[in-house]
Amino acid sequence: MPEETTTLRRMCWLFPDRESTRTGAKWAAAFWDTYVEVAKELDLSWDRVAPEAVTVDALDPHAPKVHIDGEPVTPADTLFVTSLYSLPYQAADVFNQFTLYAVLEQVGFYLPHPPALAAVCNDKLATILFLRDCPIPPIPTVRIGSGRDLVYDEYEAAIRDLPYPALAKPAGWCASRGINLARDPHDVRGLLSLAQGGDTTLVFQPYLGAGTADYRVHLVDGEPVTVLVRTPGDGALYPQFTTGGRLRYAPLPDELTEAVAWMAEKLPVPFLCVDFLHDGERFWLSEIELDGSIMCPDPGSPEAVRTQRDLIRARFEAYRRGHARRLAGAAPGAA
Repeated sequence: MPEETTTLRRMCWLFPDRESTRTGAKWAAAFWDTYVEVAKELDLSWDRVAPEAVTVDALDPHAPKVHIDGEPVTPADTLFVTSLYSLPYQAADVFNQFTLYAVLEQVGFYLPHPPALAAVCNDKLATILFLRDCPIPPIPTVRIGSGRDLVYDEYEAAIRDLPYPALAKPAGWCASRGINLARDPHDVRGLLSLAQGGDTTLVFQPYLGAGTADYRVHLVDGEPVTVLVRTPGDGALYPQFTTGGRLRYAPLPDELTEAVAWMAEKLPVPFLCVDFLHDGERFWLSEIELDGSIMCPDPGSPEAVRTQRDLIRARFEAYRRGHARRLAGAAPGAA
């Protein structure tokens, strides 16, 4: 089905409606509003949809009916983005997200992010193990739960060979939240004790040193389109915008060419973000995101704004091509 004759009209991000007014406004200004604008330029609508807004009438399982806030949608006109969001205030939604993904997949909707990868891509160690054969080696990782029996210190065997200092990170959060430095086993114990209060699983990874940069490669239909380099602010342990981190677009380093090609073959999806860390001497594979946000490193730069919008447009066009292929393949349940 040619792109110009596609029946796709609506893209829906299944996103737990838990943001505060302030946080919602912050992310809207950073990228959500731009998503809406670029989608409109492509004659598409873009919506954030809470999982509970979706209802399914399957009284006839051969002809299920799906509604969003009472409005009917079909696999022919709508796709759903089904990445897992699991920050602490979204924890109550995780199971409903998973099960809704399964329902929509069975109905026949095009889901550009395969639900089978939702857990793998949400857990940092699962990601590392899934990608263990990448030409750029994954960063060594130890994963420790922080449940009620933490008092028995039975995790000590797992950290016996952990090099210090080590970065502690929540296993499944995003946006660089919750990262701390552990200088010895006593710090590990303390950080796990804090994590226990939120029943949060942690991963520990070798700290690669001050100035370690993060290279985010954006792939569209397997091709690297842009590279966003994130470097730490003064005195910061890791790159994060709220701690003075600096962002810039850059060419794809030659050292990553083979790994990016390998990743495209491993994950043939319309859009993918792959993060590599550079410690000043070599690259390490950090993680992947199927729904990585597309940020603008310098909203005051017309060139940076244009690059951001071009990438968003390329992403949505890839979704539209994937949707057309899905319909042409007579997906189960498709209208």
